[in-house]
Amino acid sequence: MINKKDLIYVAGHKGMIGSAIIRKLKKKGYINLIYRTRKQLDLLGAKETYKFLLKYKPKFIFIAAAKVGGILHNSNHSADFIFENLSIQNNLIHGAYKAKINNLIFLGSSCIYPKNCKQPMNENDMLTGKLEPTNEAYATAKIAGIKMCESYNKQYNTNYKCLMPTNAFGPNDNYDPLNSHFIPALIRKLHIIKVSKTKKKLVIWGNGKAKREIIHSDDIADACVFFMNKKKIPNLINIGTGKEYSIEQYAKIFSKYLNVNPKIIFDKSKPNGMKRKVMNISLAKKFGWTSKKSIKEAVVSTYRSYLNEK
Repeated sequence: MINKKDLIYVAGHKGMIGSAIIRKLKKKGYINLIYRTRKQLDLLGAKETYKFLLKYKPKFIFIAAAKVGGILHNSNHSADFIFENLSIQNNLIHGAYKAKINNLIFLGSSCIYPKNCKQPMNENDMLTGKLEPTNEAYATAKIAGIKMCESYNKQYNTNYKCLMPTNAFGPNDNYDPLNSHFIPALIRKLHIIKVSKTKKKLVIWGNGKAKREIIHSDDIADACVFFMNKKKIPNLINIGTGKEYSIEQYAKIFSKYLNVNPKIIFDKSKPNGMKRKVMNISLAKKFGWTSKKSIKEAVVSTYRSYLNEK
């Protein structure tokens, strides 16, 4: 059990998930939090990272730091994705072990599962098939992080846990038109239509038939704090809502809640990605955790934060 006064380090505190974890910890009464910007601490440096961990010796670490991006950015910068993500997680996990820090949560992604994985995706499905090519480098790095935590637990008796969230969205997301994920890209496009007097067409990549599960970053943060205080759990646990919609349905749902009525056009020259991607969350439920936010609440609050961040 982590005491309310114990020192907790959140790596990646400025990102969508990291900032959500900070908000959740503060709301729960954890007052001794530590974090660093990239200028203050470059997690790509092993020596620098270890010196930091050895100096402060946090009781718990959340690894929410990562290089992330959408299909196009992943495809065009695969070397950057695999190098930076492997470096960040290696330095933090091994640095924590060397500094005798036995408790951490490593955050991954549902893209660790095979492209043609049976649905819904179970924790045991990892490494049972080929990955989706458009994010293979990122997924490979995350799989390595999971296996690293598993190996350290086995050899060194550490308590390193891995949570795999489904597609996330929320405050502090990346809305860049070239390298954002589907949901922030959708919000940005709908906002442009909403404020424009002439632009009324919403262009969606692919044919709109691919199915996805999404989750608000506040729910992921809630899961992180919940499992932080669980002593013995399986090495890998899926975090999701268990609900899925097609890309076309999401476009209509978000349009409705943002009060926009665009003409939806599908760019079939662009890739769909996986045909279907939904998590089996029965293990998380078994330990007592479920998502809290309704899709309407999640969409409306995220758009509100988008307007504040602009």
